[in-house]
Amino acid sequence: MLHILSLWAILCMGLGNAVGRMPPRTSPSLTQDSVTIINSSTGAQIACLPAENVYELGFSPNGTYIITWQRPSKEEDGSATKNLKVWKVLEGSEIAFQERLPLGKFVQKSQTGWNLQYTSDERYCARTVTNEVQFYMSGDLNTVWNKLRVEGVADFALSPGSTQSVAVFVPERKSQPAAVKVFNIPQFSEPVSQKNFYKGDKVQLKWNDMGTSIIVLAQTEVDKTGKSYYGETNLYLLSASGGFDSRITLDKEGPIHDVSWSPNSKEFGVVYGSMPAKTTIFNSRAVALHNFPLGPRNTILFSPLGRFVLVAGFGNLAGQIDIYDLEKNYQKITTIESGNPSVCEWCPDGQYILTATTSPRLRVDNGVRIWHASGGLMYVEDLNELYHVTWRPLPSGTNAPSIVLNPAPTAHSSALTYLGTVKTPSKPAGAYRPPGARGQATPLHFKREDEGGAAHISDGISSFSSRINGFGKRREVPGAETVDPSLPPGAAPGGGVSLTLTGEAGDEPLSKAALKNKKKREAKRARDAEKGLTVPDGAAGTGVAPNGHGGDRPRPRSRTRSRSNTTSNINPDPGPRAAPRKRSQQRGSPAKTTPQPQTVPAPEVVEPAAPASPPAGGSPQEKKLRGLHKKLRAIEDLKMRHAGGEKLEDTQLKKIMTEDSVRKDLEALGYQE
Repeated sequence: MLHILSLWAILCMGLGNAVGRMPPRTSPSLTQDSVTIINSSTGAQIACLPAENVYELGFSPNGTYIITWQRPSKEEDGSATKNLKVWKVLEGSEIAFQERLPLGKFVQKSQTGWNLQYTSDERYCARTVTNEVQFYMSGDLNTVWNKLRVEGVADFALSPGSTQSVAVFVPERKSQPAAVKVFNIPQFSEPVSQKNFYKGDKVQLKWNDMGTSIIVLAQTEVDKTGKSYYGETNLYLLSASGGFDSRITLDKEGPIHDVSWSPNSKEFGVVYGSMPAKTTIFNSRAVALHNFPLGPRNTILFSPLGRFVLVAGFGNLAGQIDIYDLEKNYQKITTIESGNPSVCEWCPDGQYILTATTSPRLRVDNGVRIWHASGGLMYVEDLNELYHVTWRPLPSGTNAPSIVLNPAPTAHSSALTYLGTVKTPSKPAGAYRPPGARGQATPLHFKREDEGGAAHISDGISSFSSRINGFGKRREVPGAETVDPSLPPGAAPGGGVSLTLTGEAGDEPLSKAALKNKKKREAKRARDAEKGLTVPDGAAGTGVAPNGHGGDRPRPRSRTRSRSNTTSNINPDPGPRAAPRKRSQQRGSPAKTTPQPQTVPAPEVVEPAAPASPPAGGSPQEKKLRGLHKKLRAIEDLKMRHAGGEKLEDTQLKKIMTEDSVRKDLEALGYQE
């Protein structure tokens, strides 16, 4: 059983006279076969409707009718079930539960836009079907009263107020522009106002309270310019009489986050632009009246009486709510830190603000907060699961009390208890700054636009563009050294080869690694001198090779330390790399004209090692020989590591066991050690 407390409003879990409780569906005391309507003032049951498995419901403007929606299903004969039902609420309780029948039933497959739309006096209601909007007299839903035929109509909105009009939207198709048309009810022959535009896959239609003007927020699914991941948005304004229509020009680039009418129907507010967003109040002719300070905001709501306006940042923003007094030249009253609410509503009397965190958007920290317009916290209630909460509307004819900001009313005990547990941070936590940047002024490059930084300018290229793939532009860091623009992104000067001791590093002091390598080269020269070899001055330390080539040619980086520091012919691997050096040794033109001392060749020391690789070749047999020799060298390396006490993995031990098979394969190919 789904409980509803209203005069007449749909409320699920909450507090006091304003809300009711909806227990979990798994509670054994409830059933899913009815909807119970209760008067929230007295708690008396008004009606019980035999509606099963209801997922959506709503009231007509004056609470005379209630509409329920069930998930689509099929009858036994295969036809679609009429899952949209309209019930009359104010019937006598003498009607039995089983005899209570819906006033009308329809097939409504889509949950989007499922509800009927009523005129403010509840005289007519309407719904869309294929290529037309059907109108009914509210008391007779079995007969179509009138039809508005519009090819391709996707959405519509009935105007409030005494002027009864309907606006319909037709999306663009087959290179035809989208269109919003306004008709007077029931003169459907010609529209009284029309606006054609491109870039309109879907729209939001927002009438003012008097029904004299309508705002069209058009949006595309994809932004072809690449400036936004969420599509492109545009704003249009039309009058119901046809005397005015215009596109609203916004002076900050970026998406339109929110738009809202003032209750006086003469002004509206828009939050737009890339963060920090800009908030502007316009008049009914789309002329800007006032700009609020830039900030991370995406919501604007006028109070029901039109005196206050709140500008807030919800969703992925910090949940700050700024409240301004429109009667005092847009003076800022306060800023409320509301946390992470998913619901924010003004009280009908215009003095209080309701914020709530609901499930399933967030399944933690569910609860209700009520704030005064002056910024004080008035009420707090935490709940395990809160599905929906809203204010109970004022009865018709009730005058709202006068608004007094100072002094603020006394807070509820729950708010006082909550405020007593909240710890005030001793030091405001700002953005992280590295130690080297602390105690200094923040450069303008890192400041937001509302903090004095440079304005954000989009270049029309998004991070998911296939042209650059995230690496098309080099990031400039203030204070960093400039890099040669001819280098590819991420490349270092010198192609990744160290420039130390190559004539390009200048007279800078050597690093620890370079100093260590220098000492090794000097020790090697001393050992060679003891063996009877004479090394020309500068050959080992300055890049001058014994073959006479100069030192301004950088030494190639060796793969292993042992290969770069030895001169013996152990494990020779004559390949394409070694060939040029061998030829240069044969030519051997000296770099200096001074006579060189004669050298006495030292006896070669031959140590047992893995067989050398055969010369590089292109035949399949030579390639196989090189592969087998490579395996054999790897096995010898593993054996040396194992003999040194290193713990090898199972796969490495298995590789050592394959040594005999590798040698047999070498012998089969005719290789002799």
